[in-house]
Order: sequence, then structure tokens, then C-alpha cells
Amino acid sequence: ACSSNAAGTARIEIMKVQLRAEAAIEPAPVHTSPAAKTTQIIAIYGKGGIGKSFTLANLSYMMAQQGKKVLLIGCDPKSDTTSLLFGGKACPTIIETSSRKKLAGDAVSIGDVCFKRDGVFAMELGGPEVGRGCGGRGIIHGFETLEKLGFHDWGFDYVLLDFLGDV
Repeated sequence: ACSSNAAGTARIEIMKVQLRAEAAIEPAPVHTSPAAKTTQIIAIYGKGGIGKSFTLANLSYMMAQQGKKVLLIGCDPKSDTTSLLFGGKACPTIIETSSRKKLAGDAVSIGDVCFKRDGVFAMELGGPEVGRGCGGRGIIHGFETLEKLGFHDWGFDYVLLDFLGDV
């Protein structure tokens, strides 16, 4: 038993020496290049009532106050993501607006669906009434509309997405 304890102690000492030698090796310098501006996308999803909309509305406001160009998109058929920013009233949704414009024979423009308050650009995708269809369809339609409006060329620093957990 004594020799196995001595052998175990010797192995531990050898490992300590090896680890110290490995830790003493300087890492290679990190390659750096000029930063390219890219949009950071932050998506939060989960069950209702856990504070997703509250958190993203406050986060978007804080980022805008720091000079970031921020777009907050509500992807919940309830359309309540933007209501905190707009004094309790949600923005008109892309689905409502595009349906109304289509019936009138007009095209949707970015000013019809994107609103700004305290430096935050915000919009609601919308969706069908509860029990009247798939909420995912509203999200698909909303993003298709954003693509047509040139969403990728708007130059936002951050896009924050608020998804309902089951969509």
C-alpha cells in the first residue's frame, strides 16, 4: 500500500510540473483586422408571461440611449412587444397594414410599418386572432414583407426579436 501511495504522489508531482510547463508557454498573438459592421440579431422566445417583451423593450431603449441603431420586432400575434415603448399602445402590425394597403390598391412602405420612439425603431409583425390560424404564418408574412422592403440594407447595429414560445 505504501508503494502505491508513493507512486500516486510521484504521478501527481509529474503532472504538476507538466501543467506548469504548459501554462508557461506564451500563446500565439491574436490575429486582428479592421472591424466590419454587421448587424447583431438577438432573439428571445419562451412561454407567455415570463418578461420577454419587457426585457427586450428595456434593452432596446438602453442600447439606443448608448447611440446604437436598434430595431425591435415583435413576433407575437398579441402584438404587445412595442406597447411599453409607445405608452401602452402597440404599433399597427405589418399584417394589418399590408392587408389594408392591399385592399386599397397601395403598396406598403417602410414608414407604414416601422415607428421610432426614443431612438428605438420598432415594429410588430402581428398574426391571426387567437384560435383563427397559425401564428407562424403571420411571422413568415411579416419577414417576407421586410425582405421586400430591403430589411438587410437598413444598417442596424442590433435587431431584437420577441418570439412567442410556441411559434
